[in-house]
Amino acid sequence: MILDRLLKPRPAKAAGAKLYASAVAQARSAPLYAAMGVRDSLEGRFELFTLHVVLLLERLKGQGDLAAETSQAVFDAYVRGLDDAFREIGVSDTAVGKKMKKLAGAFYGRLKAFDEAAATLPDRTALGQMIGRTVLEERGEGDPEALTTYIIAVREHLADQSLDALLEGEAQWPNP
Repeated sequence: MILDRLLKPRPAKAAGAKLYASAVAQARSAPLYAAMGVRDSLEGRFELFTLHVVLLLERLKGQGDLAAETSQAVFDAYVRGLDDAFREIGVSDTAVGKKMKKLAGAFYGRLKAFDEAAATLPDRTALGQMIGRTVLEERGEGDPEALTTYIIAVREHLADQSLDALLEGEAQWPNP
């Protein structure tokens, strides 16, 4: 019994894992690829997973200690998910560390770019440019306007959800 309490994950860790799983499920929504033109590739999926995690982190930002702990747990689950994905596709142990370091830099770059673009809202220009540069890879395909509209809808949808529900790991996502 005492071991159960010691080994039981902290509520924030469990909530972070659930939130990450919901972000992954949302990032795999077919309309994001079929209708909005995100490339169904490792890079395209990375961009969408990252974007949805960033949206969760933004929602939890500045909401107190438990939210900060949950936010960290979301990020930790994200990193574990990337590590697991590399190993599943056969990347060697020695190369995983290098790739993870590169992706960590990409994540923080995306986070900074998103924060800067979100700070200019309701002007959508910077957000649309950031989407074109990262998620749509500046390849002239896809629908940056539709994806920008979707991201704004997700931000609003997450903002309308109770913090308590999010801290329990329950996130509701709008339809893409």
